Amino acid sequence: MPRTYHAAARPTMYFIGVTTTKSSIMKVFPAWARELNLDAVIEGIDLPLDDTPEHYREVVDFIKHDPHSLGALVTTHKLNLYKAAHELFDGVGHETELLDEVSSVSKRGDQLWGHAMDPVTSGLALEAIVPDGYWSRTGGELLLLGAGGSSLALTLYLHNRQAAGGDVPSRIVVTNRREARLREMRTVHERLGFTIPVDYRLAPEPSDNDAQLRTLSPGSVVVNATGLGKDRPGSPLTDAARFPADAIAWDFNYRGDLVFLDQARARRDASGPSVVDGWLYFIHGWTRVIAEVFHIDIPTHGPVFERLSRIARDVTKEHA
Repeated sequence: MPRTYHAAARPTMYFIGVTTTKSSIMKVFPAWARELNLDAVIEGIDLPLDDTPEHYREVVDFIKHDPHSLGALVTTHKLNLYKAAHELFDGVGHETELLDEVSSVSKRGDQLWGHAMDPVTSGLALEAIVPDGYWSRTGGELLLLGAGGSSLALTLYLHNRQAAGGDVPSRIVVTNRREARLREMRTVHERLGFTIPVDYRLAPEPSDNDAQLRTLSPGSVVVNATGLGKDRPGSPLTDAARFPADAIAWDFNYRGDLVFLDQARARRDASGPSVVDGWLYFIHGWTRVIAEVFHIDIPTHGPVFERLSRIARDVTKEHA
């Protein structure tokens, strides 16, 4: 059944997700808009997981042709939305061509543009978690639980970093419940000429992910990129999972019932693991897309970025 969208009465940015009303951005955006002197509002558009191609095309077509609809940030639906509606975009960024996904929808005059921002935003978040030289110093590896768009984007960031002579993990392990996503990632990696060793592991059960944890070197980074804990309840691990010594447990989510991080905390001792939620990823993700949609400069570090991060923290605490 077609969905109905109503013309925006004023400049509007959209958040296309699954449970957008629960996101802190609905309170944070108005505060950021005041700070950045943006005369605009935000509205959420909730679509079910793996929605129909028709519904994805409808929302993109609406934004494209509505004068006051300026763009959108897309989560969860990044791959499916672009697959269904790619012909509606007048232009896309290089990363979108590589990854076949969009996380940013924006306009340049009467043209609709799509960008895959995660290779930038996930990389910025990772750089804040692991200092320069971390991988070579520790010998740590990277385990990505989930082979969706965010995981693929992080591997692209690491590929680009290696090409520039930067420090990268000695090995990447990617797990997923479905073989198709692993094949898609492998295909992209082969197209890129990816040279970091990657193990693609089918993991239909949480116990399969537990088994991959046991193969990791000390100091490895373990990422929950499944959406479990936010989009759906649960964790990709069992309660019996054992993290390697000095590991870092990073959840791409910052809200929801973050069972993955609770499991990591339950195993914490003198040798770790350290626990990091997705808050900084959230800040970088939104500020990069806002900069694209409104055609403004927002630094990725320094006083302005720190002020925006502080505003977001304060607003979130007020509404906790």
